[in-house]
Amino acid sequence: QLQLVESGGGLVQPGGSLRLSCEASGFTLDHYTIGWFRQAPGQEREGISCINGRDGSTYYTSPVKGRFTISRDNAKNTVYLQMNSLKPEDTGVYYCAAVQDYYGLGAQAYDYWGQGTQVTVSS
Repeated sequence: QLQLVESGGGLVQPGGSLRLSCEASGFTLDHYTIGWFRQAPGQEREGISCINGRDGSTYYTSPVKGRFTISRDNAKNTVYLQMNSLKPEDTGVYYCAAVQDYYGLGAQAYDYWGQGTQVTVSS
């Protein structure tokens, strides 16, 4: 059974950092693109970053580029999202998702989703 479990969310002050983890089970990362998405209260879910399972290439959207870093540890079957210089507008529920044969951030393309982890950036 393919499963994704996020962890690492929490409350952090503006300018602080968090590292989110997305642990996969039931499949291996090198066959899937893993994307990170977030949803702020009252807003639509937005894609922010993804990593290609085949070649490790990465992509970031403008709001997070230069502040967030996506990476993977194949031995642990885990993808990470290092988030630095956090801003209040980064607040939301963060989800990871997996898809085969696709590289991008179209949420409708992703087949498997985690349950989400809450990130709150506030003083």
